[in-house]
Amino acid sequence: MRPRSLADCLNADAGMARLSTQAGRLLKLQRLYEQAIPAALARHGRVANVKSGSVVIHAQNGAVAAKIRQLAPRLAEVFHQEGVDLNQIQVRVQPSTFTADVKKSETRSSIGEKTKQGLTSLAQKLPQSSPLRQALDRFIERAELRITKR
Repeated sequence: MRPRSLADCLNADAGMARLSTQAGRLLKLQRLYEQAIPAALARHGRVANVKSGSVVIHAQNGAVAAKIRQLAPRLAEVFHQEGVDLNQIQVRVQPSTFTADVKKSETRSSIGEKTKQGLTSLAQKLPQSSPLRQALDRFIERAELRITKR
């Protein structure tokens, strides 16, 4: 007796089979969405649902939603070419769904050694009480902390 695959388990129950089918549709639409939209914009939106010929896309903010709405005709064309039957594309702003994804993708860059030396040299030429020198010293110190934490 061979072990059952995950697909077999999901398809054994009618409710799970419907859920599995819907998840497959959403994954397919998400891939198509990512191909049709510029990558910098695509990562700020997700295909959230498809029902009765309506595709719902959640956008991180209003600006992203507006741009996706502008690109809706292109999206509709791509979806139709892949055999997706749809009547409309709805774009909704849902900022909370993207907070974790965006924070993960943000990276802090550290300054290079040459830049650090130049800033240190500049700071040393300024008077000790200069606010600019104090700011540069703090900046260089934070940059060094970022380098050592990596």
